[in-house]
Amino acid sequence: MRAALMALALTTVGFPCFVSALQSPAGNAPAPVAAAATPSDLLQPSLNELQQTVAALKLDRWKKGTVRDEASSNVNAIQRDLQHTLPPLMSTADASPSTISKVLPVSRNIDALYDVLVHVFEAARVSAPGDQVSQLQQAMGSLEKARVAFGNRMQDAATDEEKQLVDLRTQVQKQTERAAAAPAPAPTCVAPTTARKRKAKAATSPAKTAPTPATASPKKP
Repeated sequence: MRAALMALALTTVGFPCFVSALQSPAGNAPAPVAAAATPSDLLQPSLNELQQTVAALKLDRWKKGTVRDEASSNVNAIQRDLQHTLPPLMSTADASPSTISKVLPVSRNIDALYDVLVHVFEAARVSAPGDQVSQLQQAMGSLEKARVAFGNRMQDAATDEEKQLVDLRTQVQKQTERAAAAPAPAPTCVAPTTARKRKAKAATSPAKTAPTPATASPKKP
């Protein structure tokens, strides 16, 4: 599904505004559009809960062994992601919440973060006290709900962009068909004016008269 969303994003960048202008009836103002929920709106509450949960874990109370060591490494990875990697991705996505290419990196990061959290939870079930297991389970459930809501929002955005692209193609095809069916305008012939000008010039020029021969005057006797 991610590959399809990315391909759709690459083919639809720049079309929404143009399509909206085409679809709006002439002389009518477009209806106000509700602001799209940003990734932060959908994810940040559960991410804050997760950050508080992992920060409050007391790994020294877990059973010693490789399970605890692995969990400690995963907890550190979660904290680094929450503090350094994810914030700039969220800021970029919040600036363009309806652009799939901007939102997709956040989705990938959240999926990877959730996978690591599952490993920590499974380790906690083996080595951690019951209260810490419950806290991790609650944080994991909250992140899973937010992740599902975020995925649904991405799917809706992709569907909207796909519909806009289809509508745009349909309109362009109709305009092309109408232009092809319209009769071609009759060619306008311009009469040559050179011959007329020459005739008019010949008619208005004065006629040349032949010279009168000189008469010899009679000689006197």
